[in-house]
Amino acid sequence: MFKRVALWVAMNIAVIAVITIILKITGLDTAISGGRGLFPMLLACAVVGFAGSIISLLMSKSMVKRSMGVHVIETPQNEFEAWYVNVVERQAAALGLKRPEIGIFDSPEPNAFATGASRNNSLVAISTGLMRVMNKEEIEAVVGHEMAHIANGDMVTMALLQGVLNTFVVFLSRIIAEAIASRGNSNGESSSSGIYMISTIVLQIVFGILAQIIASWFSRHREFRADAGGARLTSNRQMANALDALRRRPELNQDLPGQFAAFGFTGSIRDLFSTHPPLEKRIAALLEAENRQG
Repeated sequence: MFKRVALWVAMNIAVIAVITIILKITGLDTAISGGRGLFPMLLACAVVGFAGSIISLLMSKSMVKRSMGVHVIETPQNEFEAWYVNVVERQAAALGLKRPEIGIFDSPEPNAFATGASRNNSLVAISTGLMRVMNKEEIEAVVGHEMAHIANGDMVTMALLQGVLNTFVVFLSRIIAEAIASRGNSNGESSSSGIYMISTIVLQIVFGILAQIIASWFSRHREFRADAGGARLTSNRQMANALDALRRRPELNQDLPGQFAAFGFTGSIRDLFSTHPPLEKRIAALLEAENRQG
């Protein structure tokens, strides 16, 4: 836990440092408050909005390996590891991808994830909990789901989407806060400055919530695509069986943080903020596709 917190703090310090440097070098540091017009302000907000998501994307593979203690398989040490590596290599070849790093992480929850800065610079890993509760056919489908995420470029797509959303959260909150503060300007400059600051904070929270709803909706859409991709690498029935194995053990299934939650489902949150569709809907979509093909 301490290692994860330390890495999170280090990443945020890096993000703040990068934002400060870019704004200073480009001269946009004075534009963030709108003093130089809307377009420079939008550019400054884009720097703020994209910096975090891009840095997170670039650091994702190294961070997750350290924070989650992922054991990367260089040379298989047993029969299961040899089989697992063969499955990933075979699926990577079928998708025209460079072989990703292949890992296992120690966790009681049945879970898996794919991460990395690009299609050909990625990592796929499964948990020891997944290995205990699923058979090889189900694990192969899980791996196919993760490989589909990589092939679809989901990590990059989600990072760019988050950057766009962050940009407009910062931009719109300042535009509206400025309008609110201008209406209260008759009470004096210090009062107007206070209104602007408070309005900006409140609006960023409100717009941030709306942005999260949009990002979560898009993430749910990508999960269906990854399920379909995993089914093409195995079969619709095999993919559905893997999801059903999770449904049978909801008490073990937890979300991984942020973009690493590539396969897990949100057992207790099935509302607008859920990043994964309910397992029942995912299974139904796979079985419907199987019926159409049959």
